[in-house]
Amino acid sequence: MRYYSTRGQAESVPAAETVLKGLAPDGGLYVPAETTKPLTLENLPAGNYQQIASFIFKFFLADFSSTDIEHAVRSAYNLETFEHPAIAPLKHISNKLYFLELWHGPTCAFKDIALQVLPYLLNTAVHKNSDMRKVVILTATSGDTGKSALEGFRDVPGIKIIVYFPEKGVSEIQKQQMITQEGSNVEVIAVQGNFDDTQTGVKQIFNDYILSKQLSEAGYRLSSANSINWGRLLPQIVYYFYAYRELTGQGAIKPGQRVNFVVPTGNFGNILAGYYASRLGLPVNRLICAANRNNVLANFINSGIYDRRRSLHISLSPSMDILVSSNLERLLFEITGHDSQRINTWMKELINTGQYRIDRETMIKLQELFWSDYADDEKTLQAISETYQNYNYLIDPHTAVGKKVLDNYMARENDPSPSVILSTASPYKFTGSTVRALFGSSRFKDISELKLINILAGETNTPVPKSLAELDQKPVKHRQLIAPEDMRSQLLETLKID
Repeated sequence: MRYYSTRGQAESVPAAETVLKGLAPDGGLYVPAETTKPLTLENLPAGNYQQIASFIFKFFLADFSSTDIEHAVRSAYNLETFEHPAIAPLKHISNKLYFLELWHGPTCAFKDIALQVLPYLLNTAVHKNSDMRKVVILTATSGDTGKSALEGFRDVPGIKIIVYFPEKGVSEIQKQQMITQEGSNVEVIAVQGNFDDTQTGVKQIFNDYILSKQLSEAGYRLSSANSINWGRLLPQIVYYFYAYRELTGQGAIKPGQRVNFVVPTGNFGNILAGYYASRLGLPVNRLICAANRNNVLANFINSGIYDRRRSLHISLSPSMDILVSSNLERLLFEITGHDSQRINTWMKELINTGQYRIDRETMIKLQELFWSDYADDEKTLQAISETYQNYNYLIDPHTAVGKKVLDNYMARENDPSPSVILSTASPYKFTGSTVRALFGSSRFKDISELKLINILAGETNTPVPKSLAELDQKPVKHRQLIAPEDMRSQLLETLKID
């Protein structure tokens, strides 16, 4: 299988080169040439998470050997890395409500699912391309991608990873996870501004031809661990199939019965993986896009107008505080029938005017599968509280956005289909919000999020993930703070290039 750019100005490439490049040279995102060939449920392995992952990977990574893929899967998904043997356990909460827990990896966030396996895929891609240059991973993060990427790539030979995060746009625990990161090949840099400033800076570096040439001459090549890289997005398709297999295995649904998936998302990658799963034949009824108070995605899905001309709010769900959702470009490319001309027009309008409007035909196709709403901070806290009170189940503020949006959907649509909420982070990563929702804002006032970890555990009698239990004892190793316009020069300085 080969991969094409959404912008239509770059040659198609095989899977290994797609993973290695990350972003297409014309500024577009790579998409697979074939996504409509059904992976019939009868052919899907009935076994564990690892077997389903290998099955999906082999479909998309045609130039990787079975040995390469199985080694990557075994190395990434095991009890040394993930605290739960199921990797992504499906929890039955009520009659037709399920939570798919995607946060049992080393950084307690769903992005571990992809970023534990990506280093193995990338290493294989490097060897297949016989490229002797050192790979430099550049990643912008709104909180979770950064730590997951750092943990996945630390001390990997031949790879340097640099993570940029908005100085005041991540939670206290997310920041502490990143600035205490160990590893001989890692750099963590705070950026003055918000996530969109940070993400734009990274994209500008990738699109800088002169810089690319300068790096190549110095023996480096750039790649990405963000979901602009197909190698990051592919592993996320797996857990949709895994969740469905678990539902049928538990007797909750019959094979072929349609299911709703509720996805809290800001950059659109997590829910786009669900779209590709549906294209491959997974019986998806609705993909419910849950946005926070920065509701650019909900506005778009309901109106057909993408408008980033608004202030970015710092919310209780910081990993979703995004105004430019990169992966939406892939979806539009798919539902327009790979019409790169329209994609180029809309993306140029977004850059030049801050907005674009899709045509009616595309709008109809979008709304056939997607439904969206948003939850502000007040509703987010309410969802955390109600879920704990009603089901004795703790959720973090991102997952709570999903729960509230599902409540809105059910109230309006009266849909009898079972619903799976993708639980994207451990509640212990966002103790401030979780404690506030459960016990009010005054009971544990002025106590840091790090100290609240043990308080939350004691009050709810729930286990603390191992990676967070002693986080406040780790020494700070990264203290750099730069302006967005200095990201290019900082990169050269870090790599010691004149």
